[in-house]
Amino acid sequence: MTAAAPGRLTGIPPEAFATAARRIMARCDELSRVSADDGSITRVYLSPEHARVNRLAAEWMREVGMTTRMDAAGNQLGLLRAAEKDAPVLMLGSHLDTVIDAGRFDGILGVLMAIETVRLLRVPGAELGSWRSPFPFGIEVAAFSDEEGTRFGKALLGSSAVAGQWDESWWDLTDADGITVREAYREFGLDPGRIGEAAHTSEQLVGYLEAHIEQGPELDRRSEPLAVVSSIASARRFQLSVEGEARHAGGTPYDMRRDALLGASEAALAVERICSAEHHIIGTVGQLEAFPGAVNVVPGEAKFSLDLRGEYDEKRDAVWQRISRDLDEIMGRRHLRWRAREVHQAPALFCDPLLQDVMAQGIGSTLPKGSAEPVTLFSPAGHDGMTIGSVTPVGMLFLRNPDGISHHPDEAVSAPDVALGLRAFAEAVAHRGAEPVS
Repeated sequence: MTAAAPGRLTGIPPEAFATAARRIMARCDELSRVSADDGSITRVYLSPEHARVNRLAAEWMREVGMTTRMDAAGNQLGLLRAAEKDAPVLMLGSHLDTVIDAGRFDGILGVLMAIETVRLLRVPGAELGSWRSPFPFGIEVAAFSDEEGTRFGKALLGSSAVAGQWDESWWDLTDADGITVREAYREFGLDPGRIGEAAHTSEQLVGYLEAHIEQGPELDRRSEPLAVVSSIASARRFQLSVEGEARHAGGTPYDMRRDALLGASEAALAVERICSAEHHIIGTVGQLEAFPGAVNVVPGEAKFSLDLRGEYDEKRDAVWQRISRDLDEIMGRRHLRWRAREVHQAPALFCDPLLQDVMAQGIGSTLPKGSAEPVTLFSPAGHDGMTIGSVTPVGMLFLRNPDGISHHPDEAVSAPDVALGLRAFAEAVAHRGAEPVS
């Protein structure tokens, strides 16, 4: 057992965190009503809904004394300046876009907690009615615009631009209506030629901290409200196709069938078998289509997706090689052909030791004296920190998500856990403020 970490926010009354948590929960509800679909939450990149939530986030950022701007990639940013002009910033944030038929907390909670952290930590500025950071660095809140990749099939577009990792080939990605990223930028009022202006350098940043609901059940199973995140999963995504032969369903005997759907289905089962036997390797087939798609035709082609995640890049890649060998065997036995096209790859991101430590101190300050060390978890889900980590150290906080469900309307978090998480997160920022800026 260990004593609780010493708190630094002694001047903030406990009820301030509960009040802020209620405001966060109400604003999560308000943002949930900004959706392209009636009766569910869908909010994608460079859409009218994207513009609306940016305006709301900007309004709330200004309310706590931040200056605001939308950057060249459509991310909404707010800045609380330090006393010293041109001081670097500690970035806090998450994303405001969603999957289709989403929950109301994934990403959104982290943006709103970052804004409330500014409200709690700000101090009066030199000018009447102004506010500034109490630390030798400013605080920048980032509401990233496209973490999920729902519209164009490529995740982390907004944070990639901030990290200076924009790939020119992304301009030609298209949505379901055939609109390219380049065209969507122009329709949204952005200039594709200025995308480089969104980039931050390592000299401008002292780190990035993000609060997020856990998108799994570990905290709920442990009856713990908060956890330090140790790393974010490496990821690879593939679009696979299986080619067979379309023939009449009634007239083709089984020994002559080259059924592409059965081959793809067996491949999906192989993914489950291989990945479930490995520690911290997760493989998911989330899409499966058969062609020509007629009820009385043996499928001649099947297409399916594979989302592969792992704690370590090398182990993830070794599992992909095993899956590939199994697919060779399955398709050879069934007289089918298969091919794969990789559409996304991201290396594992290991959270910075210092930021893990300040996050642990933040959580520790919320625990009773004599409590055990705060829980530390690996994140199988991807986050904007995966790209921001290429330019600055990253730290993350998880909040308990009852039953662990996410990317679904039943996604949940409790107001008491949000209040506790907000206190831990603000304490972590304050602990980072006590460390040297290097």
